[in-house]
Formats: sequence, C-alpha cells, structure tokens
Amino acid sequence: MATSASASLSKAVKQQYMELPQGDKVQAMYIWIDGTGEGLRCKTRTLDFEPKSIEDLPEWNFDGSSTYQSEGSNSDMYLIPSAIFRDPFRKDPNKLVLCEVLKYNRKPAETNLRITCKKVMDMVEEQHPWFGMEQEYTILGTDGHPFGWPSNGFPGPQGPYYCGVGADKAYGRDVVEAHYRACLYAGVKICGTNAEVMPAQWEFQVGPCEGINMGDHLWVARFILHRVCEDFGVVASFDPKPIPGNWNGAGCHTNFSTKEMREEGGLKAIEDSIEKLAKKHSYHIRAYDPKGGLDNARRLTGHHETSNIDEFSAGVANRGASIRIPRNVGQEKKGYFEDRRPSANCDPYAVIEALIRTCLLNEEGDVPADY
Repeated sequence: MATSASASLSKAVKQQYMELPQGDKVQAMYIWIDGTGEGLRCKTRTLDFEPKSIEDLPEWNFDGSSTYQSEGSNSDMYLIPSAIFRDPFRKDPNKLVLCEVLKYNRKPAETNLRITCKKVMDMVEEQHPWFGMEQEYTILGTDGHPFGWPSNGFPGPQGPYYCGVGADKAYGRDVVEAHYRACLYAGVKICGTNAEVMPAQWEFQVGPCEGINMGDHLWVARFILHRVCEDFGVVASFDPKPIPGNWNGAGCHTNFSTKEMREEGGLKAIEDSIEKLAKKHSYHIRAYDPKGGLDNARRLTGHHETSNIDEFSAGVANRGASIRIPRNVGQEKKGYFEDRRPSANCDPYAVIEALIRTCLLNEEGDVPADY
C-alpha cells in the first residue's frame, strides 16, 4: 500500500511543537479554489487578534501563475475572505478562511463561481432555498490504487461494502472518523457519513444549508478531507469514475427545497420544478462537472444506480432516475427532491446556482441570464 513519505514523520514530535503557546497571535489559513476548478490551495498568515467575522479579515494576494490562474508577467491575484471556520488542525483561536479569487483588475477569476452564485441566491432569499449535498469520494494510495485493494487484482464484487462493518468490508474508516470530527469542530454543517457501494469509497453529507452557505460548507469540508488524508498519507479522489468496469462511480447528489415545497401541498411546487428541469437537461449536465459534462459521461451510463446522461427522468424512490422524489415526500405531499446528476468533482456553487436559475428564476434556453 503506497502512502506518502510525510505520513511516516513522527506525529508525536510534531505534537510537542503544536502544544507550545502562541501568545496573543492567531494563525489564519486562507483557502481558495485554483484554476482547475477542482484543486484547493492554502497559505497561512499571522494576525494580531482573533477575527470574529469576515469583516475583521484583511484581503491578501498570491502568485496566480503557479495555480493555473494567470501569466507570470501579471501574476498577482487577490484573496477576498468569504467564510470563516474554526481550525481543527491548529485548534482555537486559529481559523480557516475560505476566499474568493479576483484577478489583477479585481474582476472574478474564471473559477470564482461563488460571485454569481451569491448574486442569484440574494435574488431568491425570501424563498429560503435549502440544500443538502451528498459527497462521495474514494480513498487512494499515493500510487492511485484504491486503499486496501489487492496490489495486483480486485476485491470481491460489490454487495457487502455499502454501510459495511468489518476489516474485510470497510476500508479506511479512520480517515472518515477523523474527517467527521474535524468538520464538527470547524463548524461545518456535516450531517452524516457512510461507507459506499465500492470498497474504499465513502460518502459524507453536508446540510441543510441555506443559499450560498451550501457551497462554502462543502468546499471547506473537502479541504478538511484533503488535509486529514495528508496526515494519514493517502489521497481523497473526487473522480466520478475512478475505477472503470463493474464498479460504482462517485457523485454529489444534491437535495433541494424551498419554503413552498416544505409546506403543506408542497409536492405541486416540486413537480413544477421537475417539469422545468426536464426542459433544461443539457444545461444542467454542463454545469454539473468542471469539464462541461465530459467527466460525468464516464459515470452517468444508466448502470450502477445512475441515469443515462442523454436522457432526463424522474421518479419516486428511483435511484436510476435523474431526479428522485423520496418515498416519504411522495406520501406526505411535501418536502424536497434529489438531483442525482452532479458529479463528485462538481463545483457546488455551479450546481446550486443552476437549480435556482431553472426552478425559481424560470430561466429558459441554454445560456444563463446576466443579472
């Protein structure tokens, strides 16, 4: 099993230093999305006080030519603090700071999808849109081989692994437990976790979050997962189909509701939204992975609990549909629906913005309106 060299460094020795007092200084780790739209970057600065809100945090900058975000001749990019969390690695009073990225001319970077998402969310805030996202991922060794799999073959076929217990069924639970507790400490709205259908594949759920908070909390949960895996010397992959063949892919099923959907008779609003989504299937497929649908094409085959990427479908309790209405929602005639199309490596800001544009702003056609 290939693990990173840094994982073998003594954590006990490191702990000696981490227990040293830090005086009245605070370490703030600034986190941002790089030019791939999938990768996360971070760096730390010292503050003379403990920030209590975003307004307390200074802007910062970084070299965008080294993050696929600018040319070397004009490389300074701005980091704009957008959300603040407790730091589960350095602990209180230290902070994690999620940032938006602006270019040298203070226009949003190409992968800063938060800025338009926030604008769209502000337009519908009186409808109180709630989201919950189910983030699937696969634990890999540093050689790209799934954690715990035989080095020259495959484990037994899928069946015993989903929500499995036991050393021969659950691969890498220590990572999952550490991540869960770190998210709770940080203030991330993590609401659950489970082992998935493919061995070494897991899922955590974040939500319910209102509006832009969904994207903020999921990105920080992803960052924390990468950092936890770094400590264990393994890799968290959000590839939608890490192993070809008869193995489940990885998605980021997105649950969505509005105040109207959650109230008595809300099923009508849910059905109206599904009707609108049916007319904009190709637009949503393009928004639901960072490569405009190419990544999802490997996953959405109509097999392994997925719908076909070329066809829109909806049904009650149907895990082979684009949109699933949970059984209890069908019975109670109110609640939420689940969009099963987003890929594991989607940008949550793009996903939730697309849902709002189609379901609440009633946009038509393939080009998003400019507000």
